[in-house]
Amino acid sequence: MGKPDLLVELAGLRLRNPVLLAAGILGLSAQMLKRAYEAGAGAVTTKSIGPEARTGFKTPVLVELEHGLLNAVGLSNPGVEHFEREVRELRAMGVPVVASVFGFKAEDYALVASRLADAGAVAIELNVSCPHVSGVREIGSRPELVETVVRAVRDAVDVPVFVKLSPNVSDIASIGLAAERAGADGVVAINTVRALAIDIELRRPVLSAGFGGLSGPAIRPIAVRAICELYGALDVPVIGCGGVLSWRDAVELILAGASAVQVGSAIYYRGLGVFRALCSGLRAYMERMGYARVADMVGDGVRELAKPKGYI
Repeated sequence: MGKPDLLVELAGLRLRNPVLLAAGILGLSAQMLKRAYEAGAGAVTTKSIGPEARTGFKTPVLVELEHGLLNAVGLSNPGVEHFEREVRELRAMGVPVVASVFGFKAEDYALVASRLADAGAVAIELNVSCPHVSGVREIGSRPELVETVVRAVRDAVDVPVFVKLSPNVSDIASIGLAAERAGADGVVAINTVRALAIDIELRRPVLSAGFGGLSGPAIRPIAVRAICELYGALDVPVIGCGGVLSWRDAVELILAGASAVQVGSAIYYRGLGVFRALCSGLRAYMERMGYARVADMVGDGVRELAKPKGYI
């Protein structure tokens, strides 16, 4: 057998490897996203972009905890009019960019998605699950709202549409099924976990916004569980996200049912070299285990747990 092939096909997209840059990390300029791609990412995801510029929350917006990062940035972004130029620049450079978009109503999502797809985004990721911004957080917890948003975006764009799901719900599979019914081409699991840290000397929350979203190693088992549930329930692919710092972590998410993985906090901990390190480790693991393609690995660790169209 030849060397394992890291090429993946994801809802019609052909990507050179399954390790993608997650939304919110290095995602506010074409040059930074280009650096991530040149460092070895299979594709890059922008920071979440809304219809208008938004300043977000006051500092502090990020704190490092013992087993992860807690952030409440507040969806700060320059707005779609500005960011169209960044996406066009990335398209001209040949960088496959997934545009993360958000809004407070379905029309917002459809507008931003349409403009960024027209500018050259190869796919759209719908952020319906930011845990610390009211008005967005609630969308991702209600299947009927998810369906409404996905249908509006699906009608507005011709590129694949992925929905980023929240771990802060009682039944993530039901939200995923709502997205699938409405025409989503895949789901991303998971967004950050709603959390709180308190400064015991000042006796107040560490972050200016109070509650934030926890990412990093602490949430990986939650991501693995959610991916397994979604893999068993959905026909569309799952992109895994949450606590991937090493190739072992990436393998675990793929074995749980992820067709690709995103990395975010790993950039903070390990720098841009993490992309090639993950791909190298993944290829070595595949060769050792006899996998020719990434697709052969997907779900191979949960055969006794995940059944087609129904998680047990």
